[in-house]
Amino acid sequence: MAGRQFDGSVGKGECVRIMTGAVMPKDTDTVVIQEVVQATGDRVRIPAGQKHGQNRRLAGEDLAAGRAVLLAGRPLGPAELGLLASLGLAEVTVRRRLRVAFFSTGDELCSVGTPLAEGEVYDSNRYTLYGMLSRLGCDVIDMGVVRDDPASLERALKAAASDADAIITSGGVSVGEADFIRELLGKLGEVVFWKIAMKPGRPMAFGKIADAGNEAHFFGLPGNPVAVMVTFYQFVREALLALSGRTDDCALPLLRVPCNSSLKKNPGRTEFLRGRLARDERGQWSVCTTGAQGSGVLRSMAEANCFVVLEHERGSVKPGDLVQVQLFDGLV
Repeated sequence: MAGRQFDGSVGKGECVRIMTGAVMPKDTDTVVIQEVVQATGDRVRIPAGQKHGQNRRLAGEDLAAGRAVLLAGRPLGPAELGLLASLGLAEVTVRRRLRVAFFSTGDELCSVGTPLAEGEVYDSNRYTLYGMLSRLGCDVIDMGVVRDDPASLERALKAAASDADAIITSGGVSVGEADFIRELLGKLGEVVFWKIAMKPGRPMAFGKIADAGNEAHFFGLPGNPVAVMVTFYQFVREALLALSGRTDDCALPLLRVPCNSSLKKNPGRTEFLRGRLARDERGQWSVCTTGAQGSGVLRSMAEANCFVVLEHERGSVKPGDLVQVQLFDGLV
């Protein structure tokens, strides 16, 4: 039986009945499944075609002596947890979760649960950011909505920098009269880059903010809901994973499939459209967009299962042309 050892000996022309998971008796080297043998009394008939060494598991075939079980810089998923448990390891040393503070900016924003006043809209960006950060395993610090006031924004950025490894804001990075983030970034730290040749998401800022000896990486995302999600997945995601200690390739794969419709585009920037990847009755994959592609149309994300990625130098797309797609499955 499994969990027990056979104490006898096995000679030539002899066999022992064994259960799955049991230790192989001494001097045996092959297992024949009982479904194909015929047992009559104390004799067993084994059919031809059996292979020497079949149906057994050798010591060390999973992990050889001296081989590393897991390498640093990789996340602990279901398989890794099971592997550790198979070795009897109850604890391992890991890096702490990355702490990420985030808030929305804008006088027009209203928190969910509060009646809308004239000119206000509900703040959806904090909810999408919370969901995306949670998928990455970050410890999130929701700082709510910060009004378009330089003093309030400066206090919020300093408070975030003192407690978090990274800061994410939405809104306030464009060129409007109430867009103060870029100016404050220069005052409190440094601006590494600002504005990107992409659509949606052109007004995105990246830099660092320091306060009281602490320094946090800063990601200033646009205010439009779709632009927040696009810039997060194309820039912020991999950066946060690297800051978390990941050393494996975290890049999202790109597939090439035919596009069902024509798409207008001018060379000179990368565009991310929301698409729906599907198979036809012949099993052939193709993609189409999810209607209106405005950066404020969050429904286009909810109805999509992929990004259609149109490269920087690419022009318009004709029906049947191959395009790159980035799958949402396991992502959003």
